[in-house]
Amino acid sequence: MSTLFLNYFFIHLAFKNNYLVILFFSGLFLLEILLYIPPNFDFENSYQKTNMLNEFDIFKDFLKQHHLRWTPQRKLVLEEFLACEGHVHIDEMHERVRGKDPTIGIATLYRTMKLLVDSGLANMHSFNDKTTYERLFQVRHHDHLICKGCGKTIEFEHPLIEKYQLEICDRHGFTLKSHRMELFGICKDCRK
Repeated sequence: MSTLFLNYFFIHLAFKNNYLVILFFSGLFLLEILLYIPPNFDFENSYQKTNMLNEFDIFKDFLKQHHLRWTPQRKLVLEEFLACEGHVHIDEMHERVRGKDPTIGIATLYRTMKLLVDSGLANMHSFNDKTTYERLFQVRHHDHLICKGCGKTIEFEHPLIEKYQLEICDRHGFTLKSHRMELFGICKDCRK
């Protein structure tokens, strides 16, 4: 199929009896990886045939498992929540939802947001006595800077933070499952 030479090693890809053979070779090692490819696998359209779940499928399944109904109100709340970026305050969500359906009250919104949190699609944060919701599904991990003055939240990520956390866990024989970092301070606007 192809061979790629980089400095002192090469990678070779080939097909052999329905297997994709990947060879990594250098002066120090030879690594062979075999991946089985079904005979009828359609490479050009494989992305269309995957059974990737989206937020709607996950939420419907969660509701079904808990013997709850998939209602137009819950659908609308999910649609509006997914249309928001970053952290969204419940009052902002209420305005968005009521703009599309004025019959949806704040209690319905709170109950639906709790279901989204319970289903793993959303995360609830309480910063400075202010509750916000954030999308979780298919969102890269990040940490937060939170202003104690105005409540502004800045999302950030840094590879060294992640690296050091893993090193610390390894040093203590700890298996990390998740973490949340929230750094509180005063933003540049509030310092003026």
